[in-house]
Amino acid sequence: MKDLYPSRIKGMPSILERKDPIIHSSTKEDGPLKEKELDFYEENGYLFMPNFFSEEEVNVLQKELRRNMEENKQSSEPFVVRETGGEEIRSVFDVHNNDEFFHQLSSNERIVHIAQQLLGSQVYINQSRINFKPGFKGKDFYWHSDFETWHMEDGMPNMRAVSCSIILTDNYSYNGPLLLIPGSHRYFVQCVGETPENHFEQSLKMQNIGVPDHDSINWLLEKGGRIDSATGPAGSVLFFESNTMHGSNSNISPLPRSNVFFVFNSIENKLVDPFAKTSPRPEFIANRSNIRPIQPKKADFANKKIMI
Repeated sequence: MKDLYPSRIKGMPSILERKDPIIHSSTKEDGPLKEKELDFYEENGYLFMPNFFSEEEVNVLQKELRRNMEENKQSSEPFVVRETGGEEIRSVFDVHNNDEFFHQLSSNERIVHIAQQLLGSQVYINQSRINFKPGFKGKDFYWHSDFETWHMEDGMPNMRAVSCSIILTDNYSYNGPLLLIPGSHRYFVQCVGETPENHFEQSLKMQNIGVPDHDSINWLLEKGGRIDSATGPAGSVLFFESNTMHGSNSNISPLPRSNVFFVFNSIENKLVDPFAKTSPRPEFIANRSNIRPIQPKKADFANKKIMI
């Protein structure tokens, strides 16, 4: 398969124009998003939807967040990633497979139908995780394009995936919210450096390979004109394109910042061999087996289950 987006190079990196559509042959008739929302996503590479879930639903979400964190507090499973130099949980991966509540949440028709509309096809979960960023101790996530990593280390062929971030605690400007550079999804930033085997063991804690250089970030910022932050109350939802440049600061406030991520990939964009010529990352990071389209279901939060 031809590599449309070469990266992890030697020498000076280039910025390449995107070769894939942003919205894949969809219109306002193909899903819940209206034309204005589709246009905003096309232009900016993300869509923030405040108060997407009700107060009652948020209460259930937060209860399940606390339960998951408590259950994994002493876990030594590889899908539980801890902060560098500490025991605080940074991320819990593969929650759509390892946790029944979040498995059900990942098939919630309200979010799945949006993903289908944006990607123009049926979808499956390529990756899921809860990111915990505790008060005072939550570390930063440096600027990066998810697609660059998914392409090079997982073998995602094309930019036909979208992340859905469900905000589980109130996100303020001061507790490490997600930052995005609008319009950055239109360009692919090459990164410098050879990818070592088992790079994920280090990169899930602190990524150094597969991150853009300062000049490229500055160029994207000049093109986009601003940095946006995904701030809002718990229960809000952020959809952002796989190639949108984003990151977050450390959380030095007392208030935690936790989100659950579901990465929806088009069923027509399944993973192939990694373009970095390394071994594929583990299944808990990039789903390869038993891939089948999600069957969207209605949610019944009061009973913590999905009603078909």
